[in-house]
Amino acid sequence: MTLSRREVVDLLAEHGLRPRRALGQNFVVDPNTVRRIARLAGVGTGDRVVEIGAGLGSLTLALAETGASVTAVETDPQPAGVTVVEGDARRIDWAALLGDHRWRLVANLPYNVATALVLDLLEQVPTIEHMLVMVQREVGERLAAHVGDEAYGAVSVKVAFWATATVVGSVPATVFVPRPNVESALVRVDRRSTPAVDASIDRRRLFALIDQGFGQRRKMLRRALAGTVDASGFACADIRSEARAEELSIEDWGRLAACNG
Repeated sequence: MTLSRREVVDLLAEHGLRPRRALGQNFVVDPNTVRRIARLAGVGTGDRVVEIGAGLGSLTLALAETGASVTAVETDPQPAGVTVVEGDARRIDWAALLGDHRWRLVANLPYNVATALVLDLLEQVPTIEHMLVMVQREVGERLAAHVGDEAYGAVSVKVAFWATATVVGSVPATVFVPRPNVESALVRVDRRSTPAVDASIDRRRLFALIDQGFGQRRKMLRRALAGTVDASGFACADIRSEARAEELSIEDWGRLAACNG
């Protein structure tokens, strides 16, 4: 059983609630959509699933229908007949909440924190091995972009360090209350067994190099990385100094960092 549009609207009215724009609250009100999300997430009996932003519980109920064990994290609990853990996903003690078990994450993420939250979870919560997140379409394209894609940028490279990401579906604005002004995308993120670059490379230094390169993405790398990488550093990494940041894969960035430690 999931919540229909009428049931969501009635719940909001009954309890005098309004979606809070500051929290990026847009509730999914189409049962077919939440069931599709649960299916694309690949969850089922025996799986441990953590949901961020349970809201009124439409997606929570669809996940529970699969037989999975669902833990929902919500900073602004609403009545929906489900048990939630009250807390801010950016500040919660994930280790205490999830323990040492393997988890899948499924979430309709607020547009204003989606990118930072996905990167935080990849870095800080290794027990979450798979994610299926609903985000603004442009955000989803950046998370999953590869070299040569228009959306490819620093975020794409950082995600690729930890995981593989793929846009697996779209969600129209018409299935939300209130209706957002943007289209949404469903992105599947699967954690790598090991990061994409050599473990000896300092991740913070690598990410700083990526940020520097994409900070002036239209410039050739010899200019964008001036003062950090010299001609010998490019030669060592087998990277053309005339290349631009958007031409380098995560493996390329790893070699560049290794040669300029």
